[in-house]
Amino acid sequence: METLEFYQNPRFHHVRHPLIEHKLAILRDKATNNKQFAELAEEIAMLETYEATKDLPLEEVDVETPLETAKCHMVSGKAVGIVPILRAGLGMVSGVQKLIPNAKVGHIGLYRDETTHQPVEYYCKLPADAENRTLIVVDPMLATGGSASDAITMIKKRGVTKIKLCCIVSAPEGIRKILADHPDVDLYVAAVDRCLNDNCYILPGLGDAGDRIFGTK
Repeated sequence: METLEFYQNPRFHHVRHPLIEHKLAILRDKATNNKQFAELAEEIAMLETYEATKDLPLEEVDVETPLETAKCHMVSGKAVGIVPILRAGLGMVSGVQKLIPNAKVGHIGLYRDETTHQPVEYYCKLPADAENRTLIVVDPMLATGGSASDAITMIKKRGVTKIKLCCIVSAPEGIRKILADHPDVDLYVAAVDRCLNDNCYILPGLGDAGDRIFGTK
């Protein structure tokens, strides 16, 4: 397989790990039920978050151990916020929260027009102090990149400057759009799939993530 050009972009991060590969294989399987699918999406999100937060700032603190005072490090300031793109992004939130339980959660609602395939905004609510946090935008699927790009634009308009985007399955088309539209945003994906079909669905993909998480059609 040829190496795609975006692998040379320092803002692009393909998070590869044997556990992620294993969980992705089960996630893709059409026989995987809704409960298991949701659990796997949460687990992959948690593994991606570990990678996406490795550059968080630290501050030195004194901690009293049972024996003496230790110089330790803790994440400094109001560190992280989580912003799922509704509705499928909700399936990744709990995975991020397991690593960062004090992260505040905002929500962005966009839907894709089935005719034009363009995203339409219907909701945006961010933490009140969002501009002081690194916001991790989560959405399982990065297809055309239109919804994610618009979500990031909406966040930037509210004064946020530190943004990361975490997706599970991505298409080259969507990756290129995010990196072109938002060269200041780090993009983390667990899988880079082949392409989009004529209906803008990722191939081989895993179907509709929202339907598979919530058991809808």
